Amino acid sequence: MVASDGQDALAQEFVQFAVESGVLRFGEFKTKAGRVSPYFFNAGLFDDGAKLGRLAQFYSRRLLASRIEFDMIFGPAYKGIPLGAAVAVELARLGKNAPYAYNRKEAKDHGEGGVLVGAPVQGRVLIVDDVMSAGTAARESIAIIEAAGATPHAVAIALDRQEKATEGGQDVNHSAVQYVRDRLGLQVCAIARLADLLQYLQHHAAGELGVHYHRVAAYRERYGVD
Repeated sequence: MVASDGQDALAQEFVQFAVESGVLRFGEFKTKAGRVSPYFFNAGLFDDGAKLGRLAQFYSRRLLASRIEFDMIFGPAYKGIPLGAAVAVELARLGKNAPYAYNRKEAKDHGEGGVLVGAPVQGRVLIVDDVMSAGTAARESIAIIEAAGATPHAVAIALDRQEKATEGGQDVNHSAVQYVRDRLGLQVCAIARLADLLQYLQHHAAGELGVHYHRVAAYRERYGVD
C-alpha cells in the first residue's frame, strides 16, 4: 500500500512503531563493519507479546502484498526463531498456514538429534530474520536448507539498511540485500528501508526527531546504495 504522497504507508507505519517501541534508536552506534551509525535497529527489543504480535502483522502484511510464493518458513537461530514462529502464527491467522522450522547453533546428540527442529525442511523455503548486515546469516541458512534437500527461495527482513557491505574489511558497491538477491538468487522482502526512515524523519523534522534527519541523511550519502 502506497500513500497518496508517494510514501509507502506500511513502511511509515512500521518505522513509527519501531521508534515508539524503542527498537529504532538514534545516537552513535558502532556497526559490525566498524562504522559509526546514527541509528540502531534491535529487533530483540520487541520483547513482549503485544509488540511481537504487531511485528508479525507487519511481516505478514508485507509478505502477502509481495505475492512471494513459499512452502515453509525457516527461522535462523537466534533472533529468527521467535520471529519466524510469530510470522507463521500470524500468516495462519490470515489464511496461509505454512510449516515452520528452525535450527540449533549446536547439533543435539540425543533425543531427536540434529540441528533442525520443527517441520521437515522441504520445498521453497522462506527465511525470516531481522536485518541483513553482511549476508553471513543468510548464507548459513542457505547452507542448512540446501543440506536438507530443500530450496532457499526468499528472505523476509524487518529493515533494509541500504548500505554498502564490506568484503575483506573494504567497502563494496552493493548491499547485503543486493548480494543475496542478485548473486545468491533469493527474493528479498523488507518491511521498510533506510529511505523510508529518512522520509519519516523528514516528515517529523519540526519535532524532536528533526535533529536526526541530517545525520541519517549524511550517513546514507556516505555509505548508501540505491
